[in-house]
Formats: sequence, structure tokens, C-alpha cells
Amino acid sequence: MTFSTETLLDFGTRLLEAAGVERGKARAVAGSLVAANLRAVDSHGIAMLPHYLKQIECGDVEPAAEGRVVQESGACLLYNGGHGFGAVTAAICVEHAIRLARQHGISIVVVRDAGHFGAAALWTQRISAQGMIGIAVCDAGPQVAPWQGKERRIGTNPLSMSVPHPQGRGWLLDMATTTVALGKLEQAQLNGQTEIPAGWALDSEGRQTTNLAAAMSGLLMPLGGYKGSGLGLMVEILCAVLGGGAMATEIRGTRMHGRHSRVNHAFLAIDVARFLSVDEFYERMDRLVTEIKSTSPGAGWDEVLVAGEPEVRAEEERRRNGIPLTEGAWNELVRAAARLNVPIG
Repeated sequence: MTFSTETLLDFGTRLLEAAGVERGKARAVAGSLVAANLRAVDSHGIAMLPHYLKQIECGDVEPAAEGRVVQESGACLLYNGGHGFGAVTAAICVEHAIRLARQHGISIVVVRDAGHFGAAALWTQRISAQGMIGIAVCDAGPQVAPWQGKERRIGTNPLSMSVPHPQGRGWLLDMATTTVALGKLEQAQLNGQTEIPAGWALDSEGRQTTNLAAAMSGLLMPLGGYKGSGLGLMVEILCAVLGGGAMATEIRGTRMHGRHSRVNHAFLAIDVARFLSVDEFYERMDRLVTEIKSTSPGAGWDEVLVAGEPEVRAEEERRRNGIPLTEGAWNELVRAAARLNVPIG
């Protein structure tokens, strides 16, 4: 099943409005999800919306909240998200990060008591669109055991970095600190799969598994073993510890209901013009990327890609031909529409 960007954006907006979200915020939240679909990051796309709707129903999120500045000191700003939608508070805090970086050359904005903000790349791209290097990290509900453990302690804790370029050919990294995000397992489940690739997950005893049911009741695999475990904790320190917010098992994921999520974010902006001319920066980035891509492809590959290239190509293709949704993901949205009396067409 394939849908246009505007069709999914409109449908998502109307679902959120029916759940009590005012139109501006509803469109911002739906837009953040559809943006992930456009880049083929479907684990963070519109399939997340039923989880968001359940959060509203259970009182896990405050739909009208925008948060507030707790304190600002030089290039540093601390923000309380007021348990609002992550996409709403992230948009506000990215603007603060850009403003402060223009003043000081670099900035960091740390957010506590927020919600899931979708794919991190959306927010770093907004920073790089202003000629700055953008970095974003966030934590999540516990799905990952520390290396050598078998009990959940931290989340997938993603990080993203986006580099500006005048032709939109910047370098864009967006990754979980686990091998895959939980949404990948959920997508497999919605597709009716029973097996997953090796290295994605552990069972409840901490053993590697390819059985989807065992993975869903088990743990996500840290990326690169102890290295991913360390990176995940680094993210937790930068946003949760530094911001004075909830940490580790105190955080609730989007699939956990009954109280506020209390997710933490951090955004960094670096004004490249404070270090060298913007044109020289672009030229050096082009030279670096060209050097990397000139590598002869290894066996089984046609070319060498750099971070962000697959998503750029996917977005170009999906803007032309539409966004595909699996039958399982679409059925979940249809069921949500029926509950909220929202017409599908």
C-alpha cells in the first residue's frame, strides 16, 4: 500500500486532532513521523502514531504542553518539556540551540521531562539548514541490558549529527546505540515474521536469538557489544544526568503506559564560520566525502556510501512514487481511526 506524503500527513493530523490535540501541534507531530517515512526510517514513521494515541488516552503525555526555559547561561540552556510531545518541545529547543550558537559560536540545550521526538535526524537537519553542525541525542525507556547483563537498564539512546552543505549533500548520521531500534522488531511483528537477523536481539536470559517472540520479551543488542553499551550510557549522561531528569529505569517508553515518559534530549549546534570560512568548510567536506567514496567497493557491493546517502535516495524515490506502508502498519492506523471516528478518506 502506497500513500502520498500529504495523505499521510493529513490522516495523522486528523487522528491526533480527534484525540484532543490542537491542529498546529497535531500537524507538527504527524509531520515528524511522516518525515521519517520519507527517509525510509519506517520504524520511526507513521506506524508510531497508534502508540502516541495510546499515550494521550492513558495520560502519559500532556497534549497542550510546550514546556519552559528553566535556566539560560551563556551558550547553555536547560528546558523542561512539561511532559509534552517530543516533536513540539524539540522544535522549540532546536530554535534555542540555533539562537545561542549564533551568539556564542556553539550551544547546548538539554531537555528533561519530554516525550518521544521521533527520528533524531529531523532535528539535526534543522540545525544544519542554518549553516551549523547539528548534534542531537536522546534517551528512551529501558530495552537494553548493560554489556554482560540480562536486565533492562537503558534505552536505544540514539544520536545524530548533520553537517551543512549548500546543495543538500551534507553528511547525516542517525543511529541507535543498539544494533536496531525497537521499531524494527515491531515492524517485523506487523509483517507477520517469526524470525529476525542474528545480532539484533537477546532473549530474556541474555543469549543471542533470531526468534522474534523471544526477542520481543527479551532485550535489544547493544551496537558492537560493549562499545554500544558505552555509547548508550554516554548519551544517558549527556541528556539525563546533565539535565537533572529521570534516568535509566525511571524513564517510560512509548509502549509503557500509566505515567509520564520523562524522556530527556540534548541538542548541540556549532557555527562552522567561527572556525573557518563557510565556503572552505564546504570544500573540505566535499573533499573528505569524495575521498571516502573513491574507495573500491568490497565483494558484493556496487559502491561505497556515506552516512545519509541511502536516506536521501529513498526520499527522492518516495516523493516521486509515494510512501509504502505494510498491511500490518496500515491496519493499526485504520483501527485507531475507527476508535476515534475519523474518516479514512
